[in-house]
Amino acid sequence: MNDQQLLRYARHLMLDAVGIEGQSQLLNSHVLMVGAGGLGCAAGLYLASAGVGHITLIDDDVVDLTNLQRQIGHTTARLGQAKVQSLATAMREVNPEVRVTGVAARATAAWLAQHAPQANVVLDCCDNFATRHEINRACVQAKRPLVSGAAIKTDGQLAVFRLDRPNAPCYACVFPPDAAPSEAQCATLGVLAPLVGMVGSMQAAEAMRLLVGHDGGADNQLCLLHAGSLRLEAITLAQRGDCPVCQAAGA
Repeated sequence: MNDQQLLRYARHLMLDAVGIEGQSQLLNSHVLMVGAGGLGCAAGLYLASAGVGHITLIDDDVVDLTNLQRQIGHTTARLGQAKVQSLATAMREVNPEVRVTGVAARATAAWLAQHAPQANVVLDCCDNFATRHEINRACVQAKRPLVSGAAIKTDGQLAVFRLDRPNAPCYACVFPPDAAPSEAQCATLGVLAPLVGMVGSMQAAEAMRLLVGHDGGADNQLCLLHAGSLRLEAITLAQRGDCPVCQAAGA
């Protein structure tokens, strides 16, 4: 690291959990993040500020006025702009050293199958079950850890699926694709503004933990965050013997 980097990341270098070695690993890491909305804004800004060397964003949406209540990476001046372009701008302003690749498109199964193997960690910051299952399938096939987040009303979820390890549960073990719950969207149910920041920040923290090589955290757990009462519950997850995704892949 050069002198400017030693200054920029000084507070990380003081931590036993990061230090020089861990920060160097972050600088040499690649994160794939699907979704540049509320979760993605918080996660992306923190991953950029923390010095994750390469971050790929994919999202096909544009910035809308209703987004600005909670999606802190976007601004009024960037209304109508592609979300990946808007968020990439914000991330580069925070840390111009970070390489941000923005893809203004929907994350299809084919695209994910090609790009998930190129990342060290994948973040699911999207808002629909179909895409979540495609992300999960790609991570199972590529054997990449998946950090999944969700938020609606005043409740959030965080899960870390250690798909880089054998016998780990996957997203489909918890939410079977043939029994997906009805889509719950903030457009009809609402969402507390700071909640997406809380969950997105937790996703960034878990991604960084994985990148520096530490076990623990939310590995193979589903964490339920109740923002209204500030309660956090953790449920240990196990691989399903009849899972149509990870069992079919021989994971």
